[in-house]
Amino acid sequence: MVEAAVPEEVDQAVQRVPHARVVIKGESSFAEVEHFLSPKPTVTGITEGSIIELITGPFKGEKARVKHVDEVHDEITMELFESVVPIPITVRGDNVRILKREETE
Repeated sequence: MVEAAVPEEVDQAVQRVPHARVVIKGESSFAEVEHFLSPKPTVTGITEGSIIELITGPFKGEKARVKHVDEVHDEITMELFESVVPIPITVRGDNVRILKREETE
């Protein structure tokens, strides 16, 4: 999305963008672009009971089962599979990768 006072400025800006192909001329209303501006939570699609893998931090590579998903704070509470004592661990949603989703009926 590029906004400019004159069309020539947009043409110059597009030439410097590597994968820009076309310029769609005209105006857009805020309602048309509003959904691009609101961030999507990273915990969307993760449900309780899903199996995940930690991709960062001290437990990197560990597999765990999701116990609770907090979409407001973008956090996941889980229990590691290979721990001797099941301790709930809370991490940010972007620190995990989904291995198997739990199907809800």
